[in-house]
Amino acid sequence: MGTSRQGRWRRWIGPASRWLPAFARVSTIVLLIGLAFFVALRIAAPYLVSTGFVRSGIEDALSKWTGYHAEIKGNPVLEFWPTPRITLNEVTIRQPRESGDRLLGRIESLSADFSLIDALRGRTRFHEFHLQRPDLSLTRDENGLIDWSYAGLLARAIRGVRDENGAEVLAPKLDADIGAVTVEDGTLTITDTLTGNIYHLDNVAADIAWPKLSRPISAVIIARFNGQDLKIDFASAAPLLVFAGKNAEMKASITSNLMTARFQGVGSMVSLSNISGNFNASFPDVPALLKWSGRPVPGIETLKSASMKSDVTSASTGFRFNNLSMTLNDASATGVMDFTTASGRRPKIGGTLAFDQMNLKPFLDAFALRLAAGGVSDILLRGPTGPLQLLDLDVRLSARQAQMGIFSLADVGASVIVAGDEAKFDIGDSQFEGGEMTAHLEATRRDFDGGGKLQLSIRDADFNALAEKLQLKGPLPHATGSLDLSLQTPKAIWTTGLADVTGKLKFWTSAGSIPGVDVSAVRTQAAQKSFFPLSTAANGAFAFNKLDLQADFANGTAEIHDARFVGSEQTLALSGVITYESNGLALSGSLEATDPARAADLPLLPFFIGGSWPNPVISPVPLLATPAKTQP
Repeated sequence: MGTSRQGRWRRWIGPASRWLPAFARVSTIVLLIGLAFFVALRIAAPYLVSTGFVRSGIEDALSKWTGYHAEIKGNPVLEFWPTPRITLNEVTIRQPRESGDRLLGRIESLSADFSLIDALRGRTRFHEFHLQRPDLSLTRDENGLIDWSYAGLLARAIRGVRDENGAEVLAPKLDADIGAVTVEDGTLTITDTLTGNIYHLDNVAADIAWPKLSRPISAVIIARFNGQDLKIDFASAAPLLVFAGKNAEMKASITSNLMTARFQGVGSMVSLSNISGNFNASFPDVPALLKWSGRPVPGIETLKSASMKSDVTSASTGFRFNNLSMTLNDASATGVMDFTTASGRRPKIGGTLAFDQMNLKPFLDAFALRLAAGGVSDILLRGPTGPLQLLDLDVRLSARQAQMGIFSLADVGASVIVAGDEAKFDIGDSQFEGGEMTAHLEATRRDFDGGGKLQLSIRDADFNALAEKLQLKGPLPHATGSLDLSLQTPKAIWTTGLADVTGKLKFWTSAGSIPGVDVSAVRTQAAQKSFFPLSTAANGAFAFNKLDLQADFANGTAEIHDARFVGSEQTLALSGVITYESNGLALSGSLEATDPARAADLPLLPFFIGGSWPNPVISPVPLLATPAKTQP
């Protein structure tokens, strides 16, 4: 069998050995002739190709591409090795004189490769463009179009492209070669006609790969905007459809030290009215981002970072964010959100977010941020007069655990509502210090600068633990109790001080005690001295069965109305004024028997409390003698 195989191999290789040397010789000759022709053509090219011819050709090409008049002042430089290339200096692009003769841009140096064969045949065809230090000024009209695309080859291709089942179809006569375009150290100024805003981008570097108008595009742009470096990536298999405002597959991202945002799906460059895809954004330093954008929000400092990831789909009235994952600082949430718009009404964000753990303070700061939107496409372009005037919110929140400053809440159900000129934040239900808490925060007029209201209700909570967390000093009631608090301020919430707050407080508890108050020692000291510090009667605790207290807040003071600590034997009553800033006290008080039948054993002891908290001074007040009745 081995012999048979060797025979077949010899029969095949035998004829090949006769023709292979001839083929090699012919191939080598053809290759040498081609190489000689290539070298000879490069050597002879400077004598065969006119510099003026190539210059006029690229001047015409620029005019045809842009639709405007291109003028070259500098002397062109031709290179033929390793590839034919022309470099032009001092290139100016203007509108035609009949259209206003407005300067659209200057390019310090423009170079492009060209086809030597076509040049020898009297035609010019350019590719691989390199722009050095271009300075361009563009205008964005009300429809989102750039004036650069009103005329020329690109404009005709954009107008003539068709969408057939999601595929880009362009007539051959509208197609054209582009190749690669690189930009070095450019400047771009964009004027938005709709808003009047002007945007300046410096240090622009770009690398654009677009073989033909009908082929996919990929672009990377690096620029400096408002002192921050930005990187923009864009890619699409149907770029003309995207530029024409039609829907097509695309990828886009913007990256900087302050933010990263990515979109992948179906969309367009002109309108966001019909998009579908995945959106991902992160903001590692929210205060710095707001400062950079020129829209700082007071009180936002605790919101350090934020991010979101979602599937986004446009609808007839707005957008829906499904499978939403969102983080604020270290708090993560999932849910569904909607952004809706309606004619004659403000845009609205609604939805639900479920947290495992959250910090309410940064979330309230995010609530204060209130995305400024006069329409989705103008979020970054319009300058709002006040976010509350432009956007409504209706967001429901839930959290298994929540932190509000030093306090912990459990099983929280909350909502954020912004409608008209009012903003409301409600905690409808939560577990707080062994009891329950509800809260209502309301801000009015514009961006909370019209003042606000706070209503707080606590039921059956451990106020001893509450006082310890607040690090309150002095003799305070240790008890399980309830509280109703209502406060309001006419000033902006973030500028409000204690002196600006007015409101009411109602506080009541079941049995408890006041450590540091020995009522027997108080009676003893009052019988011996005209005044004494409370600390001299602190070796004990006053036990009470219930407590009732009401107070009013105004002008930096709290006015207490008939606070009563009812003990089994004695009742302590207090009323008067407490000043916030100095902790100054001006209270009248009394000790008396809880049971009137024991008034003789525990006579009424009126006193005045002055000084400052937590160690006030007590001054007994003598009882006025009752005048004897005169017998008739």
